[in-house]
Amino acid sequence: MSALTYQDSGMFKVEQTIGSVLCCKCGVPMPPNAANMCVNCLRSQVDITEGLQKSVQIFYCPECGCYLQPPKTWIKAQWESKELLTFCIKRLKNLNKVRLTNAEFVWTEPHSKRIKLKLTVQAEVLNGAGLEQSYLVEYTVRDHLCESCSRFQANPDQWVASVQLRQHVSHRRSFFYLEQLILRNDAASRAVRIKQVHQGVDFFFGNKRHADNFVDFLSKVVPIESRQDKQLVSHDVKSSLYNYKYTYSVKICPICREDLIFLPSKVASGLGSLGPLVVCTRVSDRITLLDPRTLRCAFLDARQYWRSGFRSALTSRQLVKYSVFYVEPPVGEATVGGQKYALSYVHIARESVGKMLTVQTHLGHILKTGDQALGYDIYGANVNDDLHGGLPEVILIKKCYDKERERKKGKPRAFTTKKLPMEMDESRGGRGVDPEKMENEYEEFLRDLEENPELRFNVSLYKNKDYQESDETASMTDGEGAPTVPIEELLAELELSEEEGDDEEYMDE
Repeated sequence: MSALTYQDSGMFKVEQTIGSVLCCKCGVPMPPNAANMCVNCLRSQVDITEGLQKSVQIFYCPECGCYLQPPKTWIKAQWESKELLTFCIKRLKNLNKVRLTNAEFVWTEPHSKRIKLKLTVQAEVLNGAGLEQSYLVEYTVRDHLCESCSRFQANPDQWVASVQLRQHVSHRRSFFYLEQLILRNDAASRAVRIKQVHQGVDFFFGNKRHADNFVDFLSKVVPIESRQDKQLVSHDVKSSLYNYKYTYSVKICPICREDLIFLPSKVASGLGSLGPLVVCTRVSDRITLLDPRTLRCAFLDARQYWRSGFRSALTSRQLVKYSVFYVEPPVGEATVGGQKYALSYVHIARESVGKMLTVQTHLGHILKTGDQALGYDIYGANVNDDLHGGLPEVILIKKCYDKERERKKGKPRAFTTKKLPMEMDESRGGRGVDPEKMENEYEEFLRDLEENPELRFNVSLYKNKDYQESDETASMTDGEGAPTVPIEELLAELELSEEEGDDEEYMDE
């Protein structure tokens, strides 16, 4: 019944009030509870944190940054991270006697070997009265090498599992990109040794589980085919214990970005009669194929590719330079994976031959009169004669910026990349890695990063200290000249010198 109704009926309404009682210990007015004592008196009479651990000792591996979760599990956690907070709480005993409501770190010096947590718990005391209390837990960090790091310290060449990563192509551009993905995701942090060999890289791990995790990572970023073998090292007859060395043979698909492919008839029909002449525009956990004459696209995952196992008809090593004399207006447009394409007819001529050609290209959105382009000479290529019928004479792949880059030759780039600590394999009877060839291929990879924003999306680029922006560079970022990486996309690498560290310690004192 509303207040207006009570007034109309003449009835008297009693307002509800919250009563208070006096504390039986100190006499302070307070809301009533089951114990008839205020919060301060309850805390003086009862300590709900009694019996809970206030100090704990934990073990930390300084080599790999892992913490020991008894009995034999090592957990990787960063300083004051959510993973470390969860690990510390699980190490506490008898915490199930109370209800944990909050947990947070208390700042300590990183080199003090101490971790402090402030925990807030609740419990029922004295006839069911609820009490909440906070207390500190101090963790003493003891350095202790894990099994893998201890084995590596005793013998750095001792390994349990190795991953032999190979790609049977004539260049290493795929490995340069894969190296940046590994660094960004910290996938090879558990590798005890990395060796660069002919047509691939070998990764050595002190634990089989680490090798399994690394192979799983590779399957998520590139199409691979893997096989596992093991070799018996030792056998204890009394305890029936066997020690094996495991080897993973991982093969990356030989299809690379910018390759020209003649699809087999079964594969083409399975992709909706695509092609059969297609261009590979992207390689991730699946292969993106584009028909340059119709702008249709299709995707192949690792399972679909290895079922057929076709190879590229022409690779980026066979690209030819052409001069663009005229570009007709686009007749069609399409967007594939965030990349825009426009179908146009262009008039081109090969630099070494003066014959004028009119071809159809999917690069009508970036080519203009006077540009240079790289493409495949289908007419002069060494392919099956039956394939020449009905095929264009030239397939353009990308725009060429050699003239613009000549003006910047010898100048440092605005960005730089990190590299894995690899050993060079100079054995195999002279079949080792050629440093000069690798340097040229790495330069091509850096150019690809500048030209393709989609390619550098998953790559961490850092600011180059030796780079100084000039007026010429500023004009290039406005659309003139060769493409460059915007400064906004670069990361600043934090470096702390010993002198700066000493100054900070002096200020803290």
